[in-house]
Amino acid sequence: MLTLDAKPYPFVFSPAHTALLVIDMQRDFLLPNGFGEIQGGSLEAVQASISPVKKLLGSCRQARLPIFHTREGHKPDLSDCPSSKLIRQNGSPENAQYLKVIGDTGGMGRLLVRGEKGHDIADELQPLPGEIVIDKPGKGAFWNTALMDKLKAKAITHLIVCGVTTECCFATTLREANDRGFECCGIEEATAGYNDSFKCPTLDMIHWSEGLFGFIASLQPVVETLAPLASDDTTFGAGTPPQNLQAHYGGDLSISNLQSLYRKGLSPTIIVETIFENIEDYKHTDPAVWIHLETKALVMARAKEIEARWPDRTKLPPLYGVPFSVKDSIDVAGIPTTTACTPLARVPPKSSPSYDILLQEGAIFIGKTNLDQLATGLTGCRSPAGIPRSIFNHDYISGGSSSGSCVSVGAGLVTFSLATDTAGSGRIPAGFNGVVGYKPTRGLISCQGVTPACLSLDCIALIAGNVNDGRTIWDLCMSYDEDDRYSKTAAPVERHVNSTGPQAASFRFGIPPPESLAVCSPDYRRLFNDAVTRLQALGGHLTPIDWSPFEQAGKLLYDGTFVSERLASLPDDWLDKNRDHLHPVIREMFDAVKARHSTAVEAYRDLQAKALYTRQAEKVFAYSSSGVDVVVVPTAPTHWTVEEVLADPIAKNSALGVFSHCANVLDLCAVAVPAGTYPVPKSSGESSSGRLPFSITFLGGSRLDAETLEIARRFEEAIMGQQGVNL
Repeated sequence: MLTLDAKPYPFVFSPAHTALLVIDMQRDFLLPNGFGEIQGGSLEAVQASISPVKKLLGSCRQARLPIFHTREGHKPDLSDCPSSKLIRQNGSPENAQYLKVIGDTGGMGRLLVRGEKGHDIADELQPLPGEIVIDKPGKGAFWNTALMDKLKAKAITHLIVCGVTTECCFATTLREANDRGFECCGIEEATAGYNDSFKCPTLDMIHWSEGLFGFIASLQPVVETLAPLASDDTTFGAGTPPQNLQAHYGGDLSISNLQSLYRKGLSPTIIVETIFENIEDYKHTDPAVWIHLETKALVMARAKEIEARWPDRTKLPPLYGVPFSVKDSIDVAGIPTTTACTPLARVPPKSSPSYDILLQEGAIFIGKTNLDQLATGLTGCRSPAGIPRSIFNHDYISGGSSSGSCVSVGAGLVTFSLATDTAGSGRIPAGFNGVVGYKPTRGLISCQGVTPACLSLDCIALIAGNVNDGRTIWDLCMSYDEDDRYSKTAAPVERHVNSTGPQAASFRFGIPPPESLAVCSPDYRRLFNDAVTRLQALGGHLTPIDWSPFEQAGKLLYDGTFVSERLASLPDDWLDKNRDHLHPVIREMFDAVKARHSTAVEAYRDLQAKALYTRQAEKVFAYSSSGVDVVVVPTAPTHWTVEEVLADPIAKNSALGVFSHCANVLDLCAVAVPAGTYPVPKSSGESSSGRLPFSITFLGGSRLDAETLEIARRFEEAIMGQQGVNL
């Protein structure tokens, strides 16, 4: 924690949870002939604020704090501009000053209209790659914007605030942030307004009554407080030989480590070289990870392309040089999407939106990974391209259907993978390979360009080495897609942030009852109990919940009519024509689905039951003292060998989803996190040496992804620092 001298008393903040918020440093408010001057404002003070804002911005960048910029303005058709804002001043009976209004043409284009020159941020303060720009239609930055979601996505609880104008947008936004629970500190020299006599009273009102709305500090103490956080960007130099890489790289492919190395001058081509060596070596361990692997020459060309595109190492995008894989049910333009099923193979003309976003942010695509055929299965044993194995023990299943994705991350071949999750297929294999598997709330990441498994339940899943990496990818990919019928638009009721006091460290969680946990193997049951104890030590309050809606919703997926949706995206005669191309277990499952002869009446009953269970689950996550923040479950009930699954493929597969199915049916978010290891059972014979992974999943309410991820991150941090976790 850092302490900053401020009014009314010192401002205490954690850099890991603090962001800089720069308000409206736009040409329209700062330069001649802009909206501010046309409205009669004096530019002297606001222009004088540019230099201190620039100094503050530089200090926060050096300290690697997240940076948010806001811009006030409206759509070109002014459909988002309230009539009162448009005409109030101009409509004054004695008006002789406000002769132009929003949308009229000024010296830098139409006034306060997005896309015009005047709307953009001043040249000296232009955002760098990775910094967030929030376009707001009002004076406050939270109204009708994604600011709250974006701050929560980065686990921000404290804000350093600067910008213009003090009496208007600066003060309005700071007060809005205060209402939402953020601890805010305004910087005196880095804010200004058009009427200098308003500045001191405005700032005094913020810290009045022992900090009613927040804190006010001076610029120099901020610079001095942040100075020790300035990153060491000592460069390797162009002559650093590749053989010295290990001393700096250490096999750590996390986003934060790679970004640090790249800022110091490391070339992405060296990482690519190392990755391809690792991939070739791992083929001897497991040849079934990849369905399509890009050539080394192509990937090297991509690495050189991003070096040329971003030559300034102080201005790198968030995923610069970060290698990733893609599950082969997700489209990459020009590369066949097979879904491990030859008759469905096609070469898409365009990529999925999430893939395109990743490339725009500097990521490097390595290849497409193996999966259970038609993304149908939780074992990883249903692909004609081979059976991927757990990275912990070759005799044990990798889990599925995102088998190759999780193995590629767990084996250190890539940093993260784009996968899918329809019934747990992004979480089960994550658990069996010691990585993080995150299923966002459906509709937050576009599912365009994904071959459907169950269209109404499918989600993009993110596989990563740690929670922070998964959260970073989610934050970048999260956007509304009007072409995705399940994409979400309207935000839910906002939940406040607990930034200080005991509430900031506490949370409420529920678990299934003992009779539901009885399906777990003894090792899993013991390790789950250990995880509950650790959560309580972190400040978690174990709270009784009604588990029945989760359990009943999970049964709908395969015991009811919903499984029929796996055939709904295929032509009516497709199964009969392509039976010989199907994996035997997939064929058996589809035959069983057809043999049910499910009726429309049964389907509607299941839909009604789903609605009931969803409403009941919402009560469990209620925004009240009776609700919980997360429900914690074992990711899977046990871990089987490949031999065990092949002997009883359908029953074993179904049993794996006992704790995962409900998340898709109820539209929850879910994060699977490693939670320890245990000795390989002696019954495994020759494979009984070594250890196997255990994982727990944090289930959160729909659109409560940020809150759920932060609790998962805290648990992960505790596990990583826990000595003796393997016992």
